[in-house]
Amino acid sequence: MTPYISPLREAQAAQTRRRVLDAAVAVFSEKGYSGASLALIAKRADVSVETVKQHGPKAPLLIAAFGHAFTRAVDDTPLHQRSDLENLRSLPDDEFLPGWMAFVAEGYERSARLWPRVLEAAAVDPAVGTRLASLQANRRSDMESVIAHLRDRGLCRSSRDDGELASVISFLISPESYTQLVDEGGMSQDTYRDWIVHAIERLILTD
Repeated sequence: MTPYISPLREAQAAQTRRRVLDAAVAVFSEKGYSGASLALIAKRADVSVETVKQHGPKAPLLIAAFGHAFTRAVDDTPLHQRSDLENLRSLPDDEFLPGWMAFVAEGYERSARLWPRVLEAAAVDPAVGTRLASLQANRRSDMESVIAHLRDRGLCRSSRDDGELASVISFLISPESYTQLVDEGGMSQDTYRDWIVHAIERLILTD
């Protein structure tokens, strides 16, 4: 017999996880990995420490917090597998790149200041390093999916290997490049988005 799953209970669980992840984003960003604690996260989320523990110890919680800050989702499904992004994938050809880059820019606006905390933690905690490697593998799959999508649309006419193109686009829209251009360089969100679109058009879509 298939167990009954209450939609209300599922919605409440998702809301609680969202609160915990929002609190984790704030606490890790402010305190760093070593300075953050489950108690601080629980206090910020206005839940019990036991509730926070249900969403993982610090290592998985940090990686989940970064993913949540970027996507606003409460799970770690890779972008190319997310059904809620179908509206983005179905945009007309002339709107696809600007729409996708707007999504990326908004994601980094929320998550970029947490990225250095992730790298710092990975350097001292093998558990974070392992989860970061998995996150990067998912990101690589996302970039390969984007190249395939551009090929399918006939927008990418480059004769270069798709793996190489995935590496280039991954570099162009990395958290590090966003931080250098926007947070450190003072580039506006609109300018960043337009610059990335033009860079992809020049470096990815043609030889």
